[in-house]
Amino acid sequence: MRDIKLYDTTLRDGTQAEDISFTAEDKIRISKQLDDLGINYIEGGWPGSNPRDMQFFNEIKSYALSQAKIVAFSSTARPGTPPEKDKNIKELLNAETEVVTIVGKSWDIHAREVLGISLEENLKIISDTISYLKQQVSEVIFDAEHFFDGFKNNADYALQVLKTATDAHCDCLVLCDTNGGAMPFEIQNIIRTVKKDFSIPLGIHCHNDSEMAVANTILAVKEGISHVQGTINGFGERCGNANLCSIIPNLKLKLGIDCVSEEQLTKLKEVARFVYELANFQPPKHQPFVGKSAFAHKGGIHVHAVQKKSMMYEHIQPELVGNYQRVLLSDLSGKSNIIYKANELGIKLNSKDPVVISTLEKIKEMENRGYQFEGAEASFELMLKSAMGFQRNYFDLLGFRVINEKRKGDEVPLSEATIMIKVGGKTEHTAALGNGPVNALDNAIRKALEKFYPQLREMELLDYKVRVISTGEGTGAQVRVLVESGDKKDRWGTVGLSENIIEASWQALVDSINYKLLNDEEKSKR
Repeated sequence: MRDIKLYDTTLRDGTQAEDISFTAEDKIRISKQLDDLGINYIEGGWPGSNPRDMQFFNEIKSYALSQAKIVAFSSTARPGTPPEKDKNIKELLNAETEVVTIVGKSWDIHAREVLGISLEENLKIISDTISYLKQQVSEVIFDAEHFFDGFKNNADYALQVLKTATDAHCDCLVLCDTNGGAMPFEIQNIIRTVKKDFSIPLGIHCHNDSEMAVANTILAVKEGISHVQGTINGFGERCGNANLCSIIPNLKLKLGIDCVSEEQLTKLKEVARFVYELANFQPPKHQPFVGKSAFAHKGGIHVHAVQKKSMMYEHIQPELVGNYQRVLLSDLSGKSNIIYKANELGIKLNSKDPVVISTLEKIKEMENRGYQFEGAEASFELMLKSAMGFQRNYFDLLGFRVINEKRKGDEVPLSEATIMIKVGGKTEHTAALGNGPVNALDNAIRKALEKFYPQLREMELLDYKVRVISTGEGTGAQVRVLVESGDKKDRWGTVGLSENIIEASWQALVDSINYKLLNDEEKSKR
């Protein structure tokens, strides 16, 4: 079995992505997650570039990682400066890591026209830097920047750079597709040429500017590369780096390479979402392997098939990467979708059950009008249970009014909602303020109901989305409102539709409250 080393550079290369910035504490928390995932090397940052990275290197020493080695990164010494006197090299060694990574120029154009030095001087800088560092630390990794572009422009010089680094006793040569423009067949042919002259371990570092980073990395491994660099979720400068969340399961499940254990692989989705959370990014639903939609099925034919044999429309078992199968509800749904969702709720139905047929017809009719149940599964559950007679009426609306008031041009508007409801034989009339009409209405209805249903105090509105459905009708168009609510344990989505945005919001809010009350009631009976 081949020994593949996984090298994560989320904390350095990943943070060069637009809108991403991690604190030192964020980096420590991510490092612990990466270690649990089975990553071999964690590149923590560039010590000479900012105080935050040095803070990370100082603080991470207090944590015991189970297998990952922390790596400090830097460039080679500056032209005309011996490595022992170079500020960046000094900071690199001050990080006190047992592994360092040095990036050097392997594209002749880069050396001559960007650094402004001769090709011979570039080789000497690489040699001197690596030789010096090998006297200070146990492991030196050399990133040959722009290697594939350099090879295509001047193969002899690019290979000379690798030989220089090897002669200086680096421990691994990493071939970098820094511009992300190389094609898989180019990666393959160039690696085959490199392997003829070098027996030292080879690595791959790809960017995703041509949407080829994962494919290029996988093919590099097929060609004998043993050191794989990438980032979680493909974070990185411009279009990002090779995505380890795709590379790891492909290596493990498709190529049969035990780069992580089976148990570690099940943590993949959790780690991906953790990093998104700290980056303050909304996880993309359609991300392969770890996305919410990666194993989601909408078409009725698909659902019918996966119920019998999941491999018909799933290339792997979702549980292997910590994900799970989902069935969506829409006007494309068939009876299988309804039965599947009912079974998830513990309700046994068959294709001939009148509830299945009526619910399917209702969903198709409602979605034709503009409803959407893909993000509103709580509304579907209420619809199904109502059809089966399981849902009771928790309250009656006697009326509500929403007032928006703006007194001055530069003043923030104030919203107030007044509501009257009836629970059993008791009437409750109350009012509440909000930063908008929907927020005021949400506050008012829950304020009115909390004395009857105290558990609503732990419920909160988490997300609110509005979409105009019939755009050609201007301000008279229908709008669809999707509301996400939650409590200490669960999150659920509901939907409303109307030409009046307040009415659409009311529908979604009422469904959200009814779902909470019904769910709590059912749990108390178990």
